[in-house]
Amino acid sequence: MLARVRELYEADTLEAHRFRFGLLAFDIATIVFIVATSFLPRADWIEIADILIGLFVLADVVARMAISRDRFRGLHLPSTWIDLVVVVSFLAPIVGEGAGFLRILRTLRLLRTYQVLMLLRSENRFFRRNEDVIVAATNLCVFLFVMSGIVYETQHWKNPAIANYVDALYFTVTALTTTGFGDITLQGTSGKLISVAIMIVGVTLFLRLAQVVMRPPKVRHPCPTCGLQRHEPDAVHCKACGQILNIPDDGID
Repeated sequence: MLARVRELYEADTLEAHRFRFGLLAFDIATIVFIVATSFLPRADWIEIADILIGLFVLADVVARMAISRDRFRGLHLPSTWIDLVVVVSFLAPIVGEGAGFLRILRTLRLLRTYQVLMLLRSENRFFRRNEDVIVAATNLCVFLFVMSGIVYETQHWKNPAIANYVDALYFTVTALTTTGFGDITLQGTSGKLISVAIMIVGVTLFLRLAQVVMRPPKVRHPCPTCGLQRHEPDAVHCKACGQILNIPDDGID
């Protein structure tokens, strides 16, 4: 049984690839669920869905720990603690809606595992050609979702301007872009600190995305001599040391 689980998580087979893409689809579906239910009053079916998602995440964590060759090392990984927080937020009724924003941390797993990145590089030509842009855009989107969740859960019970998740997302985007329409402001000292964090970190991520979009396209191919990672798509020699590169060619568009 353990060998079967390890095969699904680590093997280079079609079935294993589909399984890992399924985990990625689950992460995305979880985010959609979290956002959609922020518009709805708490109901029994939402509580049931919370429990099912929490059990699935818990099973994922247990499976990863079980197949790990160094299980104690897994406890030092941020992704493991993020998943444990997610499990608690979904399964513990005592936590309640007040800590519901912790479920947004599930977004941090998107495109973050080594296996998923390698899978996308090997099977998706579009991802290989635009990896830096996709990762930078994902980092920005993850930040938007996480901060919007924090804004919503810390403000909606005391700030009439934050009635749902979209209101929180709207404020996060206007703060990030420094537009500052002024129709929504966060209350209290904590609200001001959250606004500062959104502006500083968000602008940094946005500028990173703009940087990778505007710079000339290059491919990743480590030079065997000097280790330079990025080269022009049609490069024959490394511009740093002159080593012949033999960059794989995907064909002419």
